[in-house]
Amino acid sequence: MFYSIENEYLTAQIDDMGAQLHSLVTKDDGYEYLWQGNPDIWYGQAPVLFPVIGQLFEDKFRYNGKEYPLAKHGFARKMLFEAADVEGARAVFILRSNDETRGMFPFEFEFAVCFELVGRAIKVTHTVTNLDDKTMYFSCGAHPGFNCAIGDYLEFEESEEGAQVEKIDKENIIIGTKFDVELEEGRRLRLTPELFAEDALIFSELNSNVVVLKSDNGDRTVRFDFGDAPFLGIWAKPNAPYVCIEPWYGVNDDRIRYEDISQKRGIESLEPEERFDLVWIAEL
Repeated sequence: MFYSIENEYLTAQIDDMGAQLHSLVTKDDGYEYLWQGNPDIWYGQAPVLFPVIGQLFEDKFRYNGKEYPLAKHGFARKMLFEAADVEGARAVFILRSNDETRGMFPFEFEFAVCFELVGRAIKVTHTVTNLDDKTMYFSCGAHPGFNCAIGDYLEFEESEEGAQVEKIDKENIIIGTKFDVELEEGRRLRLTPELFAEDALIFSELNSNVVVLKSDNGDRTVRFDFGDAPFLGIWAKPNAPYVCIEPWYGVNDDRIRYEDISQKRGIESLEPEERFDLVWIAEL
């Protein structure tokens, strides 16, 4: 079911299946900023990633001596959330641990996603709360896709960015080697037909916490604030008319078989009753 929120400048729709943003439109010109999904290209729009990012080695992890199966990007994006509070310019959706999740992720939790329209921006807050009596290990990320065209570009806020990124190994769908990607003037990533031929670009240790999607003719921008996220994924299907800007607290597995999820690269941890927030803001 879709739920709508709006303010003076924007309207948005959210699907309670996966707490996925479905539409983001400016009222003055009726322009749709969010990719609308196309099963022939990419069916998604803005999936929520929890409790893992990307793919685990052999699609499973170990915790406390036991093995658990967990699919790419976790289960939250394919589960029904409770629409807990939808009013005016704000909507909150909640997923709690249950018998199904415990078979894949042996922790008690509450996962809330709050959407709020503030001026010409949407602010999205993902909040993970540990309801267990033990330390919880998890990852959390966002995956919104924005309409654009080949030739548009992403411009990092800082004038000199590191251009070294990691990529996904196409055969194993796990982190491969680091490589250099050319940034125009040290900060601009041009969207070309071949840019994502080898899957996503994964940036880490960035100087910026803001990147701006700019149309080549200068008529539209999306200023995307990804806060302190340690990883930023940039991805689209090759030559497709959208780009995903993905703040990640976590990352794909490499080829190492970890004895316990607590040893996984980029993993987050919460003690009992602690909370974790991932916040991103897209200003139009």
